[in-house]
Amino acid sequence: MRHAHEPEFHAVFLILGLLVLLSVPGILWRHQQLASVQATYRSPMAPVILVPGSSATQNRFNQLVKELNTQTETKHSLLRVEVCTDGRLKSSGTIRPGDRRPFIVVGFQDRHDGAANILRQAKWFTIAFRALQKAYHFNHFSAMGHSNGGLVLTLFMEHDLAATGAHAERLMTIASPFNLEEWNPTVDTPLFKTLVAGRSALPRQLAVYSIAGSETYSDDGIVPFDSVNRGKYIFQKQVRSFTQITVTGANAKHGDLPENRQIVKLIRQDLLKTVSFREPNG
Repeated sequence: MRHAHEPEFHAVFLILGLLVLLSVPGILWRHQQLASVQATYRSPMAPVILVPGSSATQNRFNQLVKELNTQTETKHSLLRVEVCTDGRLKSSGTIRPGDRRPFIVVGFQDRHDGAANILRQAKWFTIAFRALQKAYHFNHFSAMGHSNGGLVLTLFMEHDLAATGAHAERLMTIASPFNLEEWNPTVDTPLFKTLVAGRSALPRQLAVYSIAGSETYSDDGIVPFDSVNRGKYIFQKQVRSFTQITVTGANAKHGDLPENRQIVKLIRQDLLKTVSFREPNG
């Protein structure tokens, strides 16, 4: 038995179906717009994260930051974080409200040298980075690593950065031994092979500056020049730009390089200047 109102129900369902179909393009467009905004949005804060080398603590860059603050109009806060071997974080210092370019130093309780510990430190760094993101709500940053600190940052950017959703804008490595302390240029260490194997995951918009110190044109007193020079095999053709710089003269020894006058100038010019995400290819 057919009901008298059945055609009316069919008409209503037809109209509802048409409305749903008409709304689909609008919904898809809104999702695309939201994804586009999320992809290009940059948080007001863009910290400069500093990682010291082996044996150095989270206090390693106190003098560097003090020197930089005498040379810039805006005074930058300094937050120091130590990552314990069990993943706990200890901090000292503070980020001043409204400071958009603070310095954050990430050091490690286990500061021993060696490839195995460098790999562990890269994972500890990821723990600290995620905690800092959650606490300060930033999604872009620049970074500097001295000696093995540069290796820690490179490993982080190859293996863990993408999962954080953050954008790395600039990376400066100072006397970072990409082939460790190997003097023979024909020998590739396992860590160097690991870095080369992961290079395709490096951020495409990253600008990289690799700085080498030279006392004798072959080393900086600790790290062979060839080991620093091998950064080109990791970064070239993988990132937006790669620049190699050699510093000689006064304070060109390995341990003195972060306070070297030329390097302080490079940090001020290249890591602290305002960054536009959509920069032209270099």
